[in-house]
Amino acid sequence: MANWPTPAASRFHPATTHLSMARKRNDHPLRELTHIVALFPWWVGVLLAAGFYIVLHHYAVQPAPVPVPGQIGAAAAQGLLKSLAFFGQYLVPAVCLIGAAFSAWKRRERQVLVDRVAASSSLAELEAMTWKQFEHLVGEAFRLKGFSVADIGGGGPDGGVDLVLTRGSERFLVQCKQWKALKVGVEVVRDLYGVVAAKGATGGFVVTSGEYTREARAFAEGRNLTLINGLALQQMIASVRRVRALENAPPAQNSASSLATTPAPASPNCPVCGKIMARRIARRGSHEGRAFWGCSNYPNCKGTRTA
Repeated sequence: MANWPTPAASRFHPATTHLSMARKRNDHPLRELTHIVALFPWWVGVLLAAGFYIVLHHYAVQPAPVPVPGQIGAAAAQGLLKSLAFFGQYLVPAVCLIGAAFSAWKRRERQVLVDRVAASSSLAELEAMTWKQFEHLVGEAFRLKGFSVADIGGGGPDGGVDLVLTRGSERFLVQCKQWKALKVGVEVVRDLYGVVAAKGATGGFVVTSGEYTREARAFAEGRNLTLINGLALQQMIASVRRVRALENAPPAQNSASSLATTPAPASPNCPVCGKIMARRIARRGSHEGRAFWGCSNYPNCKGTRTA
């Protein structure tokens, strides 16, 4: 893992890139709206549908304007807007709901990919994916790690960047390579490094289902780039799923007999301030997914003990 510099003010805006690519792919306004809505969580599309209906319905039920001598043009324009609002109150919300349904379907598809890879004991699932499925998998893996992910599709003016990750003020660029036989060479890594520098991003990731050449790894060493091969990606997915499972698990309900035979471990005192410690799960770093004791006075005290 390379040491990343302090985040600079990023000039790379994934939301703007998303919208510009949507305009390139879709020339029809309704198709473009569907695509844009599908980029957001499904519930955003539902809220947009409700909002559009309320606003357009308000205009659609307004009384028809009465022509006044000298203002016939204004009355005609108001009549046209009322007609557009009448049809739009049904059409625009329907498009938003279609986008929301597509968003939910894509999210479910990504979750299935993650489940398949996590359950696999080899790299066969990664190797069997299409390049687009692999890109979706990588995006979902970073979402599970707490990043906001924008899929910009690669192949555009951004140097082959497929994903933009955002967490706080940090932005990372990701290039995905679903290569089964060939190793990712230094040219790919060098190109991404140039884009990271040009866009003012915090760092970059190159993720492949295969491996990297020795020259590629040597180039990334000491730079704000991280190379993730197929095995590392599979381990990352398994680790973050394990952490999420522990966080979402309901509190254990012990029976009377188990309480009698297996008493709960007592919370130790903090070695720094002496207060009671709480059991926690590491969410990042080399101990990700492991339990440890953390001071209940955190962040004022950062004392820890091994669990």
